[in-house]
Amino acid sequence: MRILITGLDGFTGPYVQSEMEAHGHIVTGLNSNLTNADAVAAEIKLKSPEAVVHLAGITFINNANANAFYDVNLIGTRNLLAALAKHAPKVQSILLASSASVYGNNSGGILSEENVPDPANDYAVSKLAMEKMANLWNEQLPIFILRLFNYTGVNQDIRFLIPKIVSHFQENKPVIKLGNLDVWREFGDVRGIANIYRKLLENPPIGQTLNICTGQAYSLREAVALCEKITGHHIEIQCDPKFIRDNEVRTLTGDNTRLKNLIGEFQLNNLEDTLRWMLQTNTTLSE
Repeated sequence: MRILITGLDGFTGPYVQSEMEAHGHIVTGLNSNLTNADAVAAEIKLKSPEAVVHLAGITFINNANANAFYDVNLIGTRNLLAALAKHAPKVQSILLASSASVYGNNSGGILSEENVPDPANDYAVSKLAMEKMANLWNEQLPIFILRLFNYTGVNQDIRFLIPKIVSHFQENKPVIKLGNLDVWREFGDVRGIANIYRKLLENPPIGQTLNICTGQAYSLREAVALCEKITGHHIEIQCDPKFIRDNEVRTLTGDNTRLKNLIGEFQLNNLEDTLRWMLQTNTTLSE
């Protein structure tokens, strides 16, 4: 298939490209700014993709410009879907990357797609709004939506938690400042995410919304301890109040039953394997 990936130059895009090309697909990126509807339409008409992986968006929750979440994540996605509906007659599957953050901070434990969304910040609101808006195109386009739980890997922006921890160990720093240490979160592996994307794009669950998750949570203490085990370097953890969020859910992980029913059993790597890969890769972390 001719696959168009938006956000090809971001963190996840190169992994998805490698996975797709390894299985015989032809991959290209979207060069146009999503907020420029005319430019997006012209490029879609030119490239006429058979499948789309929509990854582009503003992802860092503490982004200073709240309007950017809506301009890019909502309006930008609408511009893309409008262009596809008009200029991509051969498109067979459209993957829209949403986020588990749409579930909010009031529901802990294991979350399924049946949990009622309750977004708690502009990023999460923009993603839920994107999902609702995309439903308007269901009769015209082969769309499915993925709610991603936390995942990580080499080249993820250092502002995110696991790359921050990894960088401190790579630089042998004596101290790391973190927020609440007694929270449990998923930390999937971007390489496994790319594999799941390919399987779903090749056999699209059109009209469905799916959690993409490991179903296994780790505490921040465990993540740091694993880095200490791998490197032999001990680091002092200091709790910094500025990194603590009010009313933070203690445990948050996803139910991947619906996903497994579609693609069978899958492996997203355990956190120790992912950390070994990240710690042993000498690279500059970027978004």
